[in-house]
Amino acid sequence: MKSIRLNKTMIATILALAWPTMLEQLMQTAVQYIDTAMVGSLGTQATAAVGATTTVNWLIGSTISALGVGFLSFIAQAYGAKDKNAASRAVMQAVIVTVVCGGFFTALTLGLSGVIPVWMQVDDSIRELAGRYFFILYLPMLPRTATIIFGTVLRAAGDTKSPMKIGVWVNLINVCLNFLLIYPTRVIRGITVPGAGLGVIGAAIASAVAFAFGGIAITVVLWRHPLVSPRGQKFLPDWTILRPCLKVAMPNMLQRFGTSLGYVAFASMINALGEVATAAHTIANTVESAFYIPGYGMQTAAATLAGNAYGARDRQRLKDLSAMFIPIEVGLMVLSGGALFFSAPALMDIFSDSPEVIGLGTTVLRMVALSEPAYGFSIIIEGMMLGTGNTKEPFFYNIIGMWGVRIVGTFLCTTFLGGGLVAAWGCMIAHNLLLFVLFLRCHLRGRLTAMV
Repeated sequence: MKSIRLNKTMIATILALAWPTMLEQLMQTAVQYIDTAMVGSLGTQATAAVGATTTVNWLIGSTISALGVGFLSFIAQAYGAKDKNAASRAVMQAVIVTVVCGGFFTALTLGLSGVIPVWMQVDDSIRELAGRYFFILYLPMLPRTATIIFGTVLRAAGDTKSPMKIGVWVNLINVCLNFLLIYPTRVIRGITVPGAGLGVIGAAIASAVAFAFGGIAITVVLWRHPLVSPRGQKFLPDWTILRPCLKVAMPNMLQRFGTSLGYVAFASMINALGEVATAAHTIANTVESAFYIPGYGMQTAAATLAGNAYGARDRQRLKDLSAMFIPIEVGLMVLSGGALFFSAPALMDIFSDSPEVIGLGTTVLRMVALSEPAYGFSIIIEGMMLGTGNTKEPFFYNIIGMWGVRIVGTFLCTTFLGGGLVAAWGCMIAHNLLLFVLFLRCHLRGRLTAMV
């Protein structure tokens, strides 16, 4: 009876942590859908201009997120050990890191905005437009950094609702400004709707304004937060905090940088296949992201709860958590994979009028839908390992999969074997399946509890 009550309590805690993150990601994905549909209505060139630098966005965002993982692990473990002072000191160090990294990436992205489309092998006809879109998108880099790191800090303390609420407002602002800035003034059902008619540039401005609002809002929330406010702490580097955080963050940062750089190389090879392949790939990526929401929502809960258990040195709780997370996660991904498989044609049709783009995107989406349950397993085990501070093994697994399977395989298939987007996504699926095998092996060997 006690075990049943414990399981019910764990399930309630897991869902309480996971649902706000899922809803936040759902809203973000909904806005990506709306952005893609709005820009897609301008034509294939506009879609390609926006999508051509998407993987660079992932590269930068994931590198910053890795720093957040270091603080997530430290703060979650501090709360598990009931050391609130250490958690508060860590939050101020997160503020310092945010300021430094935000300033660095602002200078880097704005300075390279003109050459990134060239490196990405973007078609000459849309290269200038893609560069201008990228520049505007990264003007509010400091607020974007704050949103990523401070959001992770709040989730580490068990507050997943505050980032969710801010995310809702960010997305609403983005959609409303898109509606006003992308299209020219027009008449809808007898009502004159004002518009700036800026097209792709309007979409960039809308996103930049929304990002700026989100960064400011989450900074205010963090400063006023009753549990993790950095008020009263000195704005000076504290290496007793930074050193363990960076020890966890650096392998994860190298992993994310390496895999994101792989995404850049992957997208560059796809861009070289032409506008149709680029547009289909961009739209399929956007569609696919919605169906990973259950997986990544549960990963956040897994990392936080595993960190708490590790901080309390409770080996049995870690075992119980993995025994509960895995079937829930795999079940959710079976459902989302099935939904993606059957809805792929209708979803592609939302974003493009081109039969070629729709057909190609449908094919690759149905391929990847079959691998989602295996990928979901990998997401959960990796999340729990990150929460306990074990970032080295996930680093090696992801780098081997990305560069040894996806990039090399795509290069060989597209360059020497004459394969197209379908072959490239086949290599991506092989990468995901390798991760499943490696993380399954890790789980069976008891790596989650080995350090407790």
